[in-house]
Amino acid sequence: MTIKIFIDQGHNPGNINAGASGNGLEEQAVNFTVGSMLADLLDNDPRFAVRTSRMYPQQVLGNTTTMSLQTRVHMANYWDADYFISIHSNSNTNPAINGSEVYVYRRDSQAWYLGEDILSGIVENAGTRDNQVRVNPALYVLRATRMPAVLVELGYLSNSQDAQKLLDDPYSFAYGIYVGLLTYLNLL
Repeated sequence: MTIKIFIDQGHNPGNINAGASGNGLEEQAVNFTVGSMLADLLDNDPRFAVRTSRMYPQQVLGNTTTMSLQTRVHMANYWDADYFISIHSNSNTNPAINGSEVYVYRRDSQAWYLGEDILSGIVENAGTRDNQVRVNPALYVLRATRMPAVLVELGYLSNSQDAQKLLDDPYSFAYGIYVGLLTYLNLL
């Protein structure tokens, strides 16, 4: 049986649902790169079928932030994906704050355990700090999807070390998510 993974490269280029920026990086571009690398890894694994929210770097989904989020969720729900992985990059006014975290709708759920394995994969492969899995039921992509959904914050664009890792080695983040997914599914 093929496992269907929907990858949402969070945010858009331009002004609609644009996301964060820091240290010369734009969140939407980082998310697109890592999400595309993850899609390639999954595409080359016959156990998976994969779709992404953004097909090309300049693609803008929706004409408001709300519509952008609704479009991403609708795509995953309509395709009847087995898992939803939304990829993001964080920012903070304090440039010392760093590390990776994963957000889920509820504790002790399939998404929670998937998030733990994905976070471990990122920390091990990209060398970021483990900021733990966190619950945030207010996030639309987590509450409106009909499958286990995780929102992955790769690192902090506002932190120079995290930003440098995302710039120099985005593949390590994509590979970390892939390894985490395989670990969760007992496919390693």
